[in-house]
Amino acid sequence: MIQRDYARQSTVAQLNSRLDSLQWLFSVQSNTKAIRQDDTPLSLPSIQDQLYQSRENAITRAIARTSDAVVGISVDQAMEVQNPFVPRDPLFRMFLDERYWPKTVRKQSSGLGSGFIVTTDGYIVTNEHVVRDASTITVTTTAGNKYAAKVVGTDELLDMALLKIEDKNLPYIEWANSDEAIVGEWVVAIGNPYGLFDVNDQPSVAVGVISALNRDFERDSDGRLYTDMIQTDAAINRGNSGGPLIDAEGRAIGMNSLIFTESGGSVGIGFAIPSNRIVNAIEDLVKGGVDRNYWLGIRANDLRGMMWKMLGLGENRGAIVTGVDPGSPAARADIDVEDVILKINNREITRSQDAKDFMNNTDLRVGDKLTFQISRRGKIMTKQVELIPIPKVRSYTNG
Repeated sequence: MIQRDYARQSTVAQLNSRLDSLQWLFSVQSNTKAIRQDDTPLSLPSIQDQLYQSRENAITRAIARTSDAVVGISVDQAMEVQNPFVPRDPLFRMFLDERYWPKTVRKQSSGLGSGFIVTTDGYIVTNEHVVRDASTITVTTTAGNKYAAKVVGTDELLDMALLKIEDKNLPYIEWANSDEAIVGEWVVAIGNPYGLFDVNDQPSVAVGVISALNRDFERDSDGRLYTDMIQTDAAINRGNSGGPLIDAEGRAIGMNSLIFTESGGSVGIGFAIPSNRIVNAIEDLVKGGVDRNYWLGIRANDLRGMMWKMLGLGENRGAIVTGVDPGSPAARADIDVEDVILKINNREITRSQDAKDFMNNTDLRVGDKLTFQISRRGKIMTKQVELIPIPKVRSYTNG
């Protein structure tokens, strides 16, 4: 009797457990149906769309708009190098005939760089040092097309070159106003570092910020002058030269040109030529270039001893004029010997080297006007000097 009751209770308990399970399952299915009836069902494509939209931002959009206008540049160069077969000992070289033992020989080499298209009909800007001494220039686009490019013009001082390829309806990059650049704003360096563009015709991008503005450097050993440069921590490596530095709106705010490095790679200090300077240079190159062979016609030296008191100066500073060429711009501006130059274009001149540095490290051209502040026996004067072409040397022949 007891065993029969125990078995009956066990069967009832099992039935109750199954009933509870069925009720729970029915409740879950009902709730699920209710949810799916009220809300739009989620599908895999919509999830991917949402993820894509959440990952997309101003930087990715700027890269997408501009990357097709960035090109890889390959050049074949003919360079003059020292003849390795000529003895270095000057005694032996005295007995060698240069017709058979020239001091230098031409050597073929290749180089890589970057550039970007700035017009739909194929004008491309890059650095002058990328295409210097080039015998042939090949431009490769992201579409895999290769073009033979010709040089429209170069500006060695500003390290800029303008190239042209023959095609139409090409993608191009618009210009930003570099005067409106802000320290700390996001920028992207796009280019062809280490020739990686040739792997799959796609440029490399590096994101950073503008670290500083208006960085000035003196002329380098090749005679290039980098002034008002934009500093960035976006990675710029070998081969990036000539590529664009774009802002978050997809406009070129500069052209990557220069890096500080100890190993040859990026250390986070790179420099770009500001866009406004490039635009002005393009206009000059299309017109045939600029004339920097100007004539000033003035010589100056430091003040010696108590000379500053004798000339009526309040302190020992300035550069004394020691010579003025007849008919020169300085003479036309009524600058005389013993005048003391105090300022040039508001640049303080404390010694003669300051004046030389200003003239050497400023992009001066024929037609530019300089403002000289001088002291003439203690009287402060302002003189306007307009630079003119260097006069041609006259040649005389017997009649």
